[in-house]
Amino acid sequence: MLPVYFLVLLGATSSVFGAVDFTQPGHVIVHPGQALTIACKVSGWSLTDSSYCTNWIRHASGKAMQWIGHICSGGGTGYTDSLKNRFSITQDTSSNTVTLNGQNVQMEDTAVYYCVRYKNTVMCITRVPVQKPFQIGFLAFIIDGIIILGLKATN
Repeated sequence: MLPVYFLVLLGATSSVFGAVDFTQPGHVIVHPGQALTIACKVSGWSLTDSSYCTNWIRHASGKAMQWIGHICSGGGTGYTDSLKNRFSITQDTSSNTVTLNGQNVQMEDTAVYYCVRYKNTVMCITRVPVQKPFQIGFLAFIIDGIIILGLKATN
């Protein structure tokens, strides 16, 4: 039986929505059952601004979007019940970075993951200006028994 790996590729990518910028650099390899960390560096607003919360959502192929959780300016968090024991969200206000941490990553966690800014009823997902979205997330495919997750950037 071949070992199974999760390879997450995050090519120094950014997107812009008005004056808001999201960046996800680096790459990691994760074995099933291990931890996954995805960092989202934001600019154009401060994580200490009480007007906003930063959310993580994911979209698995063939399924509806799923909200994972959020973190607000004061550090308060909330999570969807089915994921709250395996995922956590932290923020570093000095670097304006919000991080999604996943524990015991499994095949069902294969999805496109989005870092999202929320204000009142408006969500600004990692997108470029002029109303056509530039979405950043993860793709997954299998080659010779190895699961590969890669960055997806489309507009």
